[in-house]
Amino acid sequence: MTRPIAIEARVRGRVQGVAFRAWTQAQADKLDLRGWVTNNGDGSVSALFVGPKARVDEMIARLWGGPGAAAVADVATHEVAVPAEAGDGFRIVR
Repeated sequence: MTRPIAIEARVRGRVQGVAFRAWTQAQADKLDLRGWVTNNGDGSVSALFVGPKARVDEMIARLWGGPGAAAVADVATHEVAVPAEAGDGFRIVR
């Protein structure tokens, strides 16, 4: 089995009020990733993706498209330690 990685992403642009969190959850579920997605007070969206590197990389690439009403201006990412509390599945927080 491939060792999982964890990537935190922050997505900026028109990403709130356009179903971005629900879309992200659906995409992460399709890729069988664990983690979460949340809105931030500054209008951006943050997410944590945990899984095999190839699938996490694919998810990051998908973020640039987003759902139809979104307009992604930037996706910033950094690798973090795989958290013990990543749990099963992918969830929307807040």
